[in-house]
Amino acid sequence: MKIITSTDEMQQTSLSLKQQGKSIAFVPTMGYLHEGHASLLVEGRKQGDILVLSIFVNPIQFGRNEDLDHYPRDLERDCRLARKCGVDIVFTPSATEMYPPGFQTSVSVHDLSLPLCGANRPGHFDGVATVVTKLFNITMPDRAFFGCKDFQQLAVIKRMTTDLSIPVQVIGMPIIRETDGLAMSSRNAYLSAEERCSALCLSRTIAAVRNRYAAGESSTQILRNKALEIIEQEPLAKIDYLDFRNAATLEPVALADNDTLLALAVRIGKTRLIDNTILGG
Repeated sequence: MKIITSTDEMQQTSLSLKQQGKSIAFVPTMGYLHEGHASLLVEGRKQGDILVLSIFVNPIQFGRNEDLDHYPRDLERDCRLARKCGVDIVFTPSATEMYPPGFQTSVSVHDLSLPLCGANRPGHFDGVATVVTKLFNITMPDRAFFGCKDFQQLAVIKRMTTDLSIPVQVIGMPIIRETDGLAMSSRNAYLSAEERCSALCLSRTIAAVRNRYAAGESSTQILRNKALEIIEQEPLAKIDYLDFRNAATLEPVALADNDTLLALAVRIGKTRLIDNTILGG
């Protein structure tokens, strides 16, 4: 497994591989890998001749008072998992390598970036779209793999890829959960034992809403009330948003159907966690 820190070296390596007729599978991450990331790497290993993993904590997608400085990092640990998953290249550039002096370009996907996480994190998805565009240009993948836990991020990246005619297939992969139902996230490392227990209200909420929908309830107001009832029982939980949206457009819906997305962001203590489900999925 090769580790590359230079954008120029990574791009030249990708060009050489493409000239040899090799297909490239790519998994972009911010590191502190877990089994959710591993599931992306395992699938990428199946679908590409060369598997590239990027590890880059992207500063321009963090807002003021967010956790950039404290975001968990452990490159040695990440590389051990990468080797187990058959990664060929780990691309781990510095912030100055990705954004050299004078950098002033950004990519924006307007409408899909406005609701949900975008409403409370202005500029976040511009940072995501910009870094993913750069990573696609540098690594030149045929296929790129993203987790569906970050559903809005995936929607933004798919739209951006289509709109900018970037020749990469963007593949969304299922949410991987702990045995107790908590969606795997690098930020789970922030949780104390008490907070970890409280965080289970997210998956309990999803299960309860799915059950109510399966039983025939389609009013999103009634489904929302059921969700609020569960989360508000947790004293450590504070709702950032809890919305029902069309999974394709992210427009709000009053009556749920099989294409309705339930998306929620909840702060457990100081840690912000997100989760989602498509009710008919």
